[in-house]
Amino acid sequence: MLTEKVRLFFRLGYLGDGFHGSQIQPDVRTVQGELVRVFRSLKWLRGPKEEQLLVLSSRTDAGVHVRVNGGIVDIERSLWQALSPRKMIRAVDDRLDPNIAFLTVEEVPADFNPRMALNRVYRYRLEGMDFWEEPDHEAFKKWLNLFVGTYDARNFARLEEGKNPLRTVLEAKPWFDGERLIGFEIKGEAFLWNQVRRTANALFRLSLGELTEREVLEAIEQPEIAVDFGVAPPEWLILWGVAWEISPLPPEHHKMRFTPPPTGRTAERTRKGRWQRAAQHEVKVMLYNEWAEIGTLPIVYHRSQ
Repeated sequence: MLTEKVRLFFRLGYLGDGFHGSQIQPDVRTVQGELVRVFRSLKWLRGPKEEQLLVLSSRTDAGVHVRVNGGIVDIERSLWQALSPRKMIRAVDDRLDPNIAFLTVEEVPADFNPRMALNRVYRYRLEGMDFWEEPDHEAFKKWLNLFVGTYDARNFARLEEGKNPLRTVLEAKPWFDGERLIGFEIKGEAFLWNQVRRTANALFRLSLGELTEREVLEAIEQPEIAVDFGVAPPEWLILWGVAWEISPLPPEHHKMRFTPPPTGRTAERTRKGRWQRAAQHEVKVMLYNEWAEIGTLPIVYHRSQ
């Protein structure tokens, strides 16, 4: 006898430095693998592994932090009817690695595909990179505009076999902390593997004067001529959020103020390394505060005896 299933859509966030990426892999800890472990421990995923469905919307590499990602899981309808979103979130969150926040859950149509999102937004904190020098703000905005539009992005990606290199970047804008330029935010329908990190490294090298606008523009306009501008490290990248028709991108709840990097003669390697470790903690504090707001559970009032 077939058991009736229900498809649930959930949102989650996580700190990427505790996992070997989001996608399940053998013999290493991943975000998807941790979710599957918890759902199996609760006996919410049963039967052969090939019949168990738990899929994430956006793939992230090891070290990349995530404010909001999403996914689906199919479970028995009778189980969902016995639960509530509040009970499920608490049961999952209590068993998950503390570096993962299980934020929201709701029932969706059986054909809902979380990978078919409206857009994805990333932020990259360029000032965390060694030798960063804050460029002229107007020049930086001009460089960002080079990456907006629909184009063959193979020179800014690790192109997988069979992947269409044509991508649409909807918006790219500076990320400011007060008056200080600390990085950028980029929004697109979907990105290729390493596309945001390679874009970040091109912007970083533009700021140092190692690249020219002409070189970047030619890499975009002439994708058949291979160039490699390098890839920025993963630890300063944040998947800020994914937006779907049923679930728009949550607004920013906490305007975090970040400690500026050391400059001048005092910016020697040891001090800069300590600042970088502190800066990573600041990013994590920001994310935990965001999750606290996004994943706020409804208040349940109990009858007085």
